Amino acid sequence: MSDDNSSDVSEIESQLKGKTLQIYWYLMRDPNCSVGVREVQRSLGLSSPSVAAHHLDKLLSLGLVQKTPRGEYLLNQEVKVGLLKFFSRMGRFLVPRHLFYAIWLSTMFAIYLVVYNVILYQPTFSVHNIAAILFGVTANAFLWLETVRLWKEKPF
Repeated sequence: MSDDNSSDVSEIESQLKGKTLQIYWYLMRDPNCSVGVREVQRSLGLSSPSVAAHHLDKLLSLGLVQKTPRGEYLLNQEVKVGLLKFFSRMGRFLVPRHLFYAIWLSTMFAIYLVVYNVILYQPTFSVHNIAAILFGVTANAFLWLETVRLWKEKPF
């Protein structure tokens, strides 16, 4: 990574906060759809169109959006900085990456509980079985709590 690109990312990260991040997140919901200043203002409950225009212009100066000939704004570039690093796109939705890991681990743990303890063997209280169950419960709890925490922190 070049120093110029590194400074661009750090500049974007320093500017992409608060209302600007909320507007950027709003634009990321549908990257192929352009939005007007008043639409952003109404959708996000901003106090006036000039506040929305200020933050959209900030995104424009960072090179993250472009302005159409009709005066609407269109997402130009997706960046993964700050909180956005922990989210992945699923169609129109941005979901915490931890969600995929939590679902996968929960599925594996459920299969272990059903196949090992019900189908193949009688439930035992061996050290190995208790350790596997404790590990599964702890890991699942951690991943699901982290997923919920990230979901609550989303800016929009």
